[in-house]
Amino acid sequence: MIFMNFKHTHQLNSQIYRDALSVRQAVFIEEQQIDPTLEIDANEAQAIHFVGYQAALPVVTARLLTEPGGYHVQRVATLKAYRHQQRANALFRELIAYARTHQQQYLILGAQDHALGFYQQLGFHQTKRPGFLDAGIPHHEMRLDLV
Repeated sequence: MIFMNFKHTHQLNSQIYRDALSVRQAVFIEEQQIDPTLEIDANEAQAIHFVGYQAALPVVTARLLTEPGGYHVQRVATLKAYRHQQRANALFRELIAYARTHQQQYLILGAQDHALGFYQQLGFHQTKRPGFLDAGIPHHEMRLDLV
């Protein structure tokens, strides 16, 4: 098992948030060429931002938005050099534990199509919502029931 230190924040002026943005910028803006005006949106201040650190280096991130009864997981990103090493799995263990601690009933997310298998392996299933484009990238909605 990989040991990672996880931190989360609501504060946009915190180092944790800046670390989340650094991972998101590397993955979404630089690697996937997503327009920065789409990547950083009006939901930043309402979100709970999570960052996983490996030896003090931020390597994985996600944010949670509160919905009635659950959380919407967004902006899941792992630095390229740290992929396929169980870091995102560790992040989701953290997100699931946080959601359960806060008595949430589910996690829902829009998965990039290339990552559907990863989320299925975590226990998520596709909802009946048709596939959609987000920032020009094909996605499908997936849900994990926690109760």
